[in-house]
Amino acid sequence: MQLRLETPQDWWAVEALYDLTFAPGRTALSSYRLRDGVDPVPELSLVASDEDGSLGGAIRYWPVRVGAHDALLLGPVAVHPTRQGEGLGGALVRDSLARAEALGWQRVLLVGDAPYYGKFGFRKINGVQMPPPTNPDRVLGLWDWDGVTGEVTSLKTDEHGNM
Repeated sequence: MQLRLETPQDWWAVEALYDLTFAPGRTALSSYRLRDGVDPVPELSLVASDEDGSLGGAIRYWPVRVGAHDALLLGPVAVHPTRQGEGLGGALVRDSLARAEALGWQRVLLVGDAPYYGKFGFRKINGVQMPPPTNPDRVLGLWDWDGVTGEVTSLKTDEHGNM
């Protein structure tokens, strides 16, 4: 499997992978309200594909604001059921986080399982309110969250790609 940037031609295959992995009702989750009408960050949206172009995994990030601070919302990250256990999810997370850091992002947020994401450095953060109904124990952050609190809102871009 090769990690590469997601292309516009990958969009529907990635959406199908997310539907397979999370079920079609995934868009009803509260975190999807932050994604409505917002494009994922193209420099951080990655896929894992094999030589014939079959997708084994995908990860996307979305620009959000927490209080007065910009952040990235990680997710979803998915691995095709036939490729699970091969380390693709971890490779997607590690590679994309390295890219985010290189691009100067200072904080990453997600809603997920602390035991899994803790191995990448994520920890529970307090004072950050995701749209309801989100379990606050599953709100995790990476990097600079000192003093950052508030409601998580969409960080929409204008027609020129400026936030």
